[in-house]
Amino acid sequence: MTLASLRGSAKMAAMPRGLTSVAASVLILAMFLIFASWLFVPYPLGSAVRGYFYVDRKIVLPAYTIIDQSADKNVDYSYSNSLSVSNVELPARSSNRSSVVGSDESARVSARSFDKDSLSSESNVELSSSGKDSAESKYNEMQEKPVVLSKLSSRATENNASDSSFASRNASESNSVDSGCDLYNGKWFYDPQGPSYTNNSCPIITQMQNCQGNGRPDKEYENWRWKPSKCELPRFDPKKFLELMRGKTLAFIGDSVARNQMESMLCLLWQVEVPKNRGNRRMQRWYFKSKSVMIVRIWSSWLVQETTENFDFAPEGVTKLHLDAPDDKFMEFIPKIDVIVISSGHWFAKQSAYILNNEIVGGQLWWPDQSRPMKVNNVEAFGISVETVLSAILTHPNYTGLTIVRTYSPDHYEGGAWNTGGSCTGKEKPLAPSELVENGFTNVMHEKQVLGFDHAAKKATNKSKLRLMDITRIFGYRHDGHPGPYRSPDPNKMTKRGPDGKPPPQDCLHWCMPGPVDTWNELVLETIRREFEGDQYSSS
Repeated sequence: MTLASLRGSAKMAAMPRGLTSVAASVLILAMFLIFASWLFVPYPLGSAVRGYFYVDRKIVLPAYTIIDQSADKNVDYSYSNSLSVSNVELPARSSNRSSVVGSDESARVSARSFDKDSLSSESNVELSSSGKDSAESKYNEMQEKPVVLSKLSSRATENNASDSSFASRNASESNSVDSGCDLYNGKWFYDPQGPSYTNNSCPIITQMQNCQGNGRPDKEYENWRWKPSKCELPRFDPKKFLELMRGKTLAFIGDSVARNQMESMLCLLWQVEVPKNRGNRRMQRWYFKSKSVMIVRIWSSWLVQETTENFDFAPEGVTKLHLDAPDDKFMEFIPKIDVIVISSGHWFAKQSAYILNNEIVGGQLWWPDQSRPMKVNNVEAFGISVETVLSAILTHPNYTGLTIVRTYSPDHYEGGAWNTGGSCTGKEKPLAPSELVENGFTNVMHEKQVLGFDHAAKKATNKSKLRLMDITRIFGYRHDGHPGPYRSPDPNKMTKRGPDGKPPPQDCLHWCMPGPVDTWNELVLETIRREFEGDQYSSS
């Protein structure tokens, strides 16, 4: 057939016109779909806003001189007795002050682990359990309460009567990668599965926190777990943690409550791998060989420089705190740390003198001339110390890691302080929301820590990240989680009030293991996961 014959065929001549029509229809449909997708999906997949904003809010604090529970008659330090509850729903609150500081969100914490000799014996870090921890036990760490900066959301219901006063004390707002789920707004629920370990399956629990080993008769406090309202907080997965932290070092820095949390972390990890002890009397270090992960504890009771040497009119023997100088016992090591979990506060109830700009400006349980007013009390000193330490970390030229500031761990001494007959004997369940009694000292310490955190965040110059882990409010409900009188295995110890009505000696500050303290490390793991994997979270 010739080309001419094709042209003469009407049937064949109609085919090009039909194909053209079909092609045109397909093209128009494709353009419509492209336009529609552009119209209804304004943000391309994979793009995200990674900026972080800090909005100051003025916080008016009450005027305090020396903050002392026994001296302050206007602050109620008592706690009501707990009721039997099956589900403890906390009042909603913008407590997810999971603020992030970091100019490079995509940068991951580089793999750096402490080698065996990197923490030399010349360090002044004293971490022996027979030394500092025994002193901590006698002192019981008094009252501490780290301030948690809370990220405010649009939840208007958070300003209810029982919680609005606390929420109003949050110091700033921020956007963060995990803004989709507030980990700190939720409830305690009873989990019949129980804890991930027992006092018999973890050999490194400090005796004073081994409540079951010390004869505590009830165990229900071990079964209560935290449930955020809008997402899941998974049980601690030790394999997941070790994989995320492969080749990295995590350090707990602070006082004996930081030690309490470190031991909880080790117990959780111990269930899948027995670590190698590479520590010495100066520093605790535990090495998990399978993933080259190091867990470190660095003792620092105040987080700032301290000395007992004579200074101006403060005599030798009185502890002096340089509030504007971070404790170099841990600062020298931070370039080798990938994740820092830091906490402090309780020791500011101890006797100490405060030095600022090379001048004595105040003290706690020490002031030689009552006719001269102090410039700085212990609560203000705590706030200054928080800003000093975090500023030093955020401006350190060789630190690019993640710093998690765990907020002030509440105590639950009823009817007095740790040294004046305070008690938490017989507490077996979390408090119901209606039972929570505000602790004035705890709240004002929290406020000062918030301000210190916020001020430091604005000074950041390096590529490190900073997050505040707000456990203060939600752990105010866990008066059942302390050792109370079950601090030793002595079968003859007092566990009930005597004939005179006085309670037995007890610890209402540290936490039983296993117990509520394990939730802190579930939050640490979730914080690390969000940092390393992004902002995905599991909806509830």
